[in-house]
Amino acid sequence: MRLLATLCCSAILLPALALGGLTRKSIIFPEETSTSYVEMIPQKPLSLRAFTLCMRFATELKGEREIILFAYRTPDYDELNVWRELDGRLSFYLSGDGAIFQVPEQVALETYLCVTWESSSGAAALYINGRRSVTKVYKQGHRVSAGGKVILGQDPDNFLGGFDSRQSFVGDISEVNMWDYVLPRNVIRAISCGKQGPKGNIFDWDTIETKINGQVEMVYYEI
Repeated sequence: MRLLATLCCSAILLPALALGGLTRKSIIFPEETSTSYVEMIPQKPLSLRAFTLCMRFATELKGEREIILFAYRTPDYDELNVWRELDGRLSFYLSGDGAIFQVPEQVALETYLCVTWESSSGAAALYINGRRSVTKVYKQGHRVSAGGKVILGQDPDNFLGGFDSRQSFVGDISEVNMWDYVLPRNVIRAISCGKQGPKGNIFDWDTIETKINGQVEMVYYEI
């Protein structure tokens, strides 16, 4: 089954490569700092009762510290944070205690990560390179509140401030897309292999507006 999944991904990617001239952008965080981050401007307010958040990331940081992957904070709360924990587990937090998932060890190669959550049932899950975790019941009936800032690279302990370099991200992040609903499993598997999926209606990586602060580089390259 693992070989079949690999072949399926290859079959999806080959037509895109054959076209030539396709480009991809990636955000590079070259070193540990308490000042470098990227603010992402959403297409609509993050008032959410469900979401799918996906991204590609690669880091050479080992398991000696926590790593923030995505942060959304309002003036009062950390509304949505995605972390690699000290012990290597992946997690996300909605205004309080988190949903933490045991996952295979992340190496320096790219990982395609998706997080899904739905309020009415509380169903929460992760996808790593298209493979789904167990489902956990988390924050049933909760709503993510609008009025905050979304940043990559730092964990804000207050509204767009209070950064700690020991929690900063070092590496590259790309293909950050977000939807205000839960994508079907087969769609997540397909886009993890490079197939075109629905455009993110909160963040669409192809058209996203960003504000770069500090030692961060946006690079473009052909695929």
